[in-house]
Amino acid sequence: MASLFESFDLNGTRLNNRIVMAPMTRSRAPEDIPTEMGALYYRQRASAGLIISEGTPISRQGQGYLYNPGIFGPDQLAGWAKATRAVHERGGIFFAQIWHVGRVSHTTVQVAGASPVGPSDKQGGMAFGYNDNGQPDMLNASQPRRLDTHEVHDIVRDFAQAAVNSRDVGFDGVEIHGANGYLFEQFLNPEVNDRNDEYGGSRENRCRLLLEVIDEVSKMIGARRVGVRLSPFGTLFDMPEYDDNGETYLHLAREFNKRGLAYVHLHDQGGQGMPPMPRDYLRQFRDVYKGNLLLAGNLDQAEAEKLVNEGTIDLPVFGRYFTSNPDLVERMQNGWPLADFDPNTFYGGDARGYVDFPTYPEEQARQAREEMIREKS
Repeated sequence: MASLFESFDLNGTRLNNRIVMAPMTRSRAPEDIPTEMGALYYRQRASAGLIISEGTPISRQGQGYLYNPGIFGPDQLAGWAKATRAVHERGGIFFAQIWHVGRVSHTTVQVAGASPVGPSDKQGGMAFGYNDNGQPDMLNASQPRRLDTHEVHDIVRDFAQAAVNSRDVGFDGVEIHGANGYLFEQFLNPEVNDRNDEYGGSRENRCRLLLEVIDEVSKMIGARRVGVRLSPFGTLFDMPEYDDNGETYLHLAREFNKRGLAYVHLHDQGGQGMPPMPRDYLRQFRDVYKGNLLLAGNLDQAEAEKLVNEGTIDLPVFGRYFTSNPDLVERMQNGWPLADFDPNTFYGGDARGYVDFPTYPEEQARQAREEMIREKS
């Protein structure tokens, strides 16, 4: 039986264990620049076999949230270099999740108040921008502008450059964010994508942008350093259901088999209160896709071990419990209790709920000191 705590070969990258830290937006980057505190946050969690960074926008156009560290400006690159160095000093492996939100943005986040962009002018989703009083707020995404065909080609180049930037600042690879209602999912969905050029209409055309980005990124940094995140049957950010959903992702799985990627990362949105991805579909995807398969979505250790041992997935991905347990791997391995996470500190704020959670040994030592003080008093 496979163990979550044994090493794993991720298509040429050796992981110390099979436990993956999920990409999680934390909104703690003033002026959208990674900070020293962010580097500490990732360093604390570097015992994970693989850390996938919070989504990092490839451009200002691709950004939908304030305080979200990008990977296109020189100050941003310098900030990420501190984070990758911090993770590597503890022997960790670190992939950057590179991201374009498409229509899920707001004019107050864009350059000079520009409209968000997408495959069409169909509006949907929520963004984190400035309200009419100039205060940060969750807002309905602004009316998007349909991308011209040549602009779609520009986005392919932006992703390729973001991959090069990621490599240059020390990331071990990149994950292309194709999930959760953002740009690529907007192109995949025929209820949002009503284009009549080579990026719209047929299943093959709707998948074209994602595959072109994967191919260009792979040319830049090597396919074995490229992963992709998908959310089949996902409905986050006003994504409509459509009949071709399951077959669209199986088509992608067959295309991925030709490309030798590091992995495919499926996100089951059931953990976020949305309709869950059917488990029989997970098995169906596994039967088609022959590479490394990751799964995120409210997993606990028992289910993760079951899915790995039956061969349904290769690596389980954990999110919220990594926020409150920097030593999640050690807690799982030793049967130590897990600290509760605090949703009130997930997005925005300071060190509280971000870098102030102790490891289990640190917490035990603190309790021992307090007990000693009580006994002396």
